[in-house]
Amino acid sequence: MSEIRTEEVMIAAIARMLSGLSHVAVGAASPVPGSAALLARRLTGGALRVSLLGRVSNPTFTDGARELFDCAAQGRIDAFFLGGAQIDGQANINLVSIGDPDKPKARFPGSFGSAYLYFVVPRVILFRQDHSPRALVPKVDFVSAPGVSAPNVYRPGGPHALVTGRCVFDFDRDAERFRLKSVHPGHTVQEIEQETGFDFDIPDGGETPETEMPSREWIELIRGPVGEEIRELYPEFASRMFGTA
Repeated sequence: MSEIRTEEVMIAAIARMLSGLSHVAVGAASPVPGSAALLARRLTGGALRVSLLGRVSNPTFTDGARELFDCAAQGRIDAFFLGGAQIDGQANINLVSIGDPDKPKARFPGSFGSAYLYFVVPRVILFRQDHSPRALVPKVDFVSAPGVSAPNVYRPGGPHALVTGRCVFDFDRDAERFRLKSVHPGHTVQEIEQETGFDFDIPDGGETPETEMPSREWIELIRGPVGEEIRELYPEFASRMFGTA
C-alpha cells in the first residue's frame, strides 16, 4: 500500500464524525467531505443517506439547492460541510473577500446558502486543508456565516468540528471556541500553535492524541469504489488522488 495522503487522513477523520447519522448533504467544491460521506455510507452498508449537490447520475436533489434548503429547514439533514478562505476562533467563515470589503485584495465566489445552513443543520463540519495563519485567522475580514449567535437567537445548527491538513479541532459551543482534539501523524501541538492564527484550548494535561490513521480496509475503499463515485463531481481531484479512470 502506497503512502497515506493528508487528504485520506482528513477523509477518515470526517467519516468517523458521521457515525450514527441518517442523512448527510454535501455542497459544491467539497471533494474531501464528499469522499468522507461516501466512505461513511459504505461503512454502514448503505444505511447513511448521502446527498451530493450537483450529482447527475442518481441525484438525491432533483430541484438542486432549493430542495437542499427545504430539507435542512425541515430538520431532515443531520450534517453539512463548510469551508472558507478564512476561518477564525469563533468558527466564523469568510467566503467573500480578503481585506476591506469595499476595496478587497481578493474576491471569492460568495456565501451562497452558507449562513442559512449554518443555522439550521445540527452538525456543520468545517474543513480546510491549508492550515496556516493566513487561513486560520484571529478574526475573519468578512463574516459570510457566523459561528456563534446571541442567546436569544433560535439556532438549532452550528459548528461541530474543524478538520485541517494538520489536526482536528472540536468546537465548544458553550465556550464559543475550538479545542484541539487530535494532531495528524507527523505534526506536533507546538506546530499547530505556531501555524494557527486564533487561540484554542488544549486538553487537560497537555496530552493531545494522534489522529487515528485509516485502516487498510478504509484506504482500499477510499482509493477504490469511493474514488470512482467521487470522480463524477470532482474529476481533477479524483485523478490526482486515485489516478485516471
